[in-house]
Amino acid sequence: MQNKVTYPVKNIWPFMLALTVLCSCENDLKKIKEISDKYETTPVERTTGVNVLYSDSGHVKAMIETPLMIHYSTKKPYYEMTKGVKITFYDNQLNITSTIVSDYAIQHEQEKLIELDKNVVATNGKGDVFKSDQLIWNGTDRKVTSQKPVTITTKDGSVINGASLITNEKFDPWDISQTTGKFHVTQDVTSQQP
Repeated sequence: MQNKVTYPVKNIWPFMLALTVLCSCENDLKKIKEISDKYETTPVERTTGVNVLYSDSGHVKAMIETPLMIHYSTKKPYYEMTKGVKITFYDNQLNITSTIVSDYAIQHEQEKLIELDKNVVATNGKGDVFKSDQLIWNGTDRKVTSQKPVTITTKDGSVINGASLITNEKFDPWDISQTTGKFHVTQDVTSQQP
C-alpha cells in the first residue's frame, strides 16, 4: 500500500515569505552598496585656516597653508584644497629656500604626493620664477616635477620655456626639456675680435 502525503496550501506561505525576504535582501544589499559608494566620495572632514608643518629628523622642511582643506576617506584617502594653497620650503636653519602657490591642490596621503594645479607659481631663493598649469611635489624623494609646459623667468630677465620640469624642493638646479627662450646676455659680444 502506498502512502500519499498531501500538504495543505497554508503551509506554502512560510516558504513564499522566506523567498520574498531573500529576494528583497539582495535588493537591499544593492541599495546599501549604492549608498556606500555615494558616501565614499563625501568629505569626512572640512578644516579652515590650515597650517601644516612637515618635519624630518626634527627639522621643519615645509609648511602648507590653505584657507580650506577637505579630507576624503576613500580606499586611497586624499585631501583637497579648493581655495588655493601655499607651500613654503625651509633649510635646516629655517631659511626659506622656495615657495609654491596655486589655486587648487590635492594631497594623496598614501602616495605622499601633492598635485598643484591652476596658476601654479614657484619662486626659488635666487628669485627665479617658475610658472606652469601643474607641479607635483613628491614628499618621498623630495622632487618637484611637471609634464605640462613650464616658463621660467630668471632674476636677470631671461625667459625660458620648456615642455616639462624636473627639480628639487629648492628649484635649483632644474632641468627642462625642449628649451626655447630669450636669454639676457651681459657680455658685449660685438667688440670681441676672433
